[in-house]
Amino acid sequence: MRTYDTIGLAAFLDEAQRLGIAVIAGLPVPSSAYEKFFYRNGKKTDALLESIRSAVLRYRHHPALLMWCLGNEPVMTWKPGHKGFYSTFNRLLATIHQLDPEHPVTTTIPNFNIVQIWMTRQKVPGLDLISFNTFGQLNKLSARLERFSRIWDGPFLVAEWGTLGPWESDITAWQAPVENTSSKKAEQLRKMHAADLPLHNPRCLGALAFYWGHRQEATGTWFSLFSESGQPTESVAALREVWGKPTHNDAWPKVNYMLLGGKGARDNILLASGAQYTASLLLDTSNTALIETLRWRVAQEDWYQYPGRRNRPQPLLDTVIRAVDGLELAFAVPRRGGPYRIFVEVNARNGNIANANTPFYVVE
Repeated sequence: MRTYDTIGLAAFLDEAQRLGIAVIAGLPVPSSAYEKFFYRNGKKTDALLESIRSAVLRYRHHPALLMWCLGNEPVMTWKPGHKGFYSTFNRLLATIHQLDPEHPVTTTIPNFNIVQIWMTRQKVPGLDLISFNTFGQLNKLSARLERFSRIWDGPFLVAEWGTLGPWESDITAWQAPVENTSSKKAEQLRKMHAADLPLHNPRCLGALAFYWGHRQEATGTWFSLFSESGQPTESVAALREVWGKPTHNDAWPKVNYMLLGGKGARDNILLASGAQYTASLLLDTSNTALIETLRWRVAQEDWYQYPGRRNRPQPLLDTVIRAVDGLELAFAVPRRGGPYRIFVEVNARNGNIANANTPFYVVE
């Protein structure tokens, strides 16, 4: 498992050790974009060095520790004027190696960014390996590793992989990303693991599936493997399967699609303010007997929140409909114009869930 910072790391390492899991401990550093604000300030960089020094000294002998990850996508920029960033990064790296020669140090790069890999080799030659965060471009990773082996021929790790991100998905005319159903996400994970991960490459040290709690990124369900109350989606089953750890509780409602007024999410759905519309859920009929309840919700689109912020949009409509009453919801469109999204959570009798959502725009 991988962490992104050292908050609660002692308890995390202890629990990992109890479960027989190794940990890649993240040591956060500001992006190179903060050159003027941070890296040219000696007091700030000295404080960062001291905090990382303290963390390494505290955890270097823990038996669950596998390696250190210095920064998450810190941006190894080619642009001039970033001497402070590279100088500080190398100071941090040298300190970690000096204090803890037993554990390797990596950092992460988005996708297979050739420029950042080249700058890493030129400016930060002391790194032991490079790690890649990649989602929709995972299918290109193996070919790029082979084609550009002259740029990086050392060991690597896939530090994040998972279903397509909001930045890679289809979008509506008003720039709202279209999210796949939970069933489609599970299908993608199985395919990506089988066809795209370079696990047979002798330089590959492994791959970590991206785990996101129930937090907001475009929606509260986009990367969430579990519901807010801890119920697993089919993506959990998909990961168990590809890791060779399937369970008996493997039945999920299969959500094919959601329609709103007979239209799909990619149809740029415009609804009249205050009108009555019907949302309907299209399911694979093989598992409909599993369904216990459907929970529908309408929320404002997450346009104005900073990335990673924990706040979720305020629900405007919240109701529960039993499966025996049908797979449709008739609702009143909000009167205020703007972007919205309708969600549905399908609760199964065995405790598993499925979900889907559709963006729409209200025209006053």
